[in-house]
Amino acid sequence: MKALVYLGPGKRVLEDKPMPTIHEPTDAIVKITHTTICGTDLHIMKGDVSTVTDGRTLGHEGVGVVEVVGSSVSNFRAGDKVLISCISSCGKCDYCRRGMYSHCGDGGWILGNTIDGTQAEYVRIPHADTSLYHVPDGADEEAFVMLSDILPTGFECGVLNGQIKPGDTVAIIGAGPIGLATLLTAQFYSPAEVIVVDTDSNRLEVARKFGATSLVHGNAVDEIMKLTQGKGVDVAIEAVGAPNTFDICQSIVAAGGHIANVGVHGKSVELHLEKLWSSNVTITTRLVDTVSTSMLLKTVQTGKLDPRQLITHHFTLNEIMKAYDTFGNAAQEKALKVILTN
Repeated sequence: MKALVYLGPGKRVLEDKPMPTIHEPTDAIVKITHTTICGTDLHIMKGDVSTVTDGRTLGHEGVGVVEVVGSSVSNFRAGDKVLISCISSCGKCDYCRRGMYSHCGDGGWILGNTIDGTQAEYVRIPHADTSLYHVPDGADEEAFVMLSDILPTGFECGVLNGQIKPGDTVAIIGAGPIGLATLLTAQFYSPAEVIVVDTDSNRLEVARKFGATSLVHGNAVDEIMKLTQGKGVDVAIEAVGAPNTFDICQSIVAAGGHIANVGVHGKSVELHLEKLWSSNVTITTRLVDTVSTSMLLKTVQTGKLDPRQLITHHFTLNEIMKAYDTFGNAAQEKALKVILTN
């Protein structure tokens, strides 16, 4: 089968690999119909994720059709259309029983990380009963790919961790796909103002269409402090994964506010406790647990949330090298999420 393989920082190739097989009775093999590329995959390509070793098939998002299931799988059978969660969970360990599926003792973020992922024709899904979701008949399968990762990530790591409340002033630093997913789901809680910061004018215009009330392109700290009459924001959400964007959050958060980190950080950041120690500020980190996926599925099915608007480009799996180039040059290509179809 064809698969996109990581060969070390900056090196990737589409090559033939053996078909995955059932390893455990709780496994399922899924034929991928639609997948995508995540910002985390770009971090992997930069060498930021040390757990990803040479030869790994990348990807942790997708929709597909169950090919075969292990003897202990009870919720799915061959032929079922399924959404693949970016987080694999056994559902039984201490962390899973606490809803922290990302820290599952036999799962977590393993797809495209410590085991082969979804940017391939087929993928093995461990703990299938608790790591797959049924795709309803007639559902928009491309839109459902956005529910594998970015929508639950933006919602859980940004909106829920940031404890957004009605009337809050929120700043989202980064208008890439994950920042825009955070923007879409932040509106569940009716913040009074949502300020979006980015250096890409196209992405800022998309943010405006998605509900941003203010856009900041230049000196983010000065502009946001002007917009808030010097008070700062109630919730600052870091959606890039870089030292300078985390520093912006530290500089704009109001007393009693929240800094919610969403971005994947490959370099250390400087924590300015000399400024924050007396400000009653809460700083949160999180790897998505996907505890919200079922709820988000319902909002998509009823039309309350439209993730299709995050999709800008389409490719076949055979064009994945071009898709990576497009996604990696998002500003020039005006790219948000790309869909890869088998």
